[in-house]
Amino acid sequence: MSKFSKKRGKADPEVSTASLPDIIFMLLFFFMVVTVLRDAELKVKVVTPFATELTKLEEKSLVNYVYIGRPMPKYQDVYGTKPRMQLGDKFATVAEIPLFLEKHKVKVPEAKRPKITSSLRVDGEVTMGIVQDVKTELRKAGQLKVNYSAKRDPKK
Repeated sequence: MSKFSKKRGKADPEVSTASLPDIIFMLLFFFMVVTVLRDAELKVKVVTPFATELTKLEEKSLVNYVYIGRPMPKYQDVYGTKPRMQLGDKFATVAEIPLFLEKHKVKVPEAKRPKITSSLRVDGEVTMGIVQDVKTELRKAGQLKVNYSAKRDPKK
């Protein structure tokens, strides 16, 4: 008779699934934190012109986007077909620019406030009248860093 007997029919232990909900919630939380949602739904049609000399903006959180173009077809019944300005998620007038800038400035840390840039995304078919009005109001509000958004010229 042997001292050690072979155990027959013993199966491997089952994998514990108790920690699966914790892992799933950690992944869900990770993707919720990392995902960047679009800041604004475009209500104006903006087809930016092509350019050859472009510089990429470094910190997107320091950029105010001002969209200028004709309203999308679903908004033309209310706002017409003339070029309009969009600040954030709503149509705005030139007089609303200082308040828009101030709301953005409050969210930015004090040390980075001088680096705030206003980026004008202007449709290529819009006349310069409304653009000049926006630039004048930006200047009056103390926003001197202004940039024009453009696409890289595919020919060059």
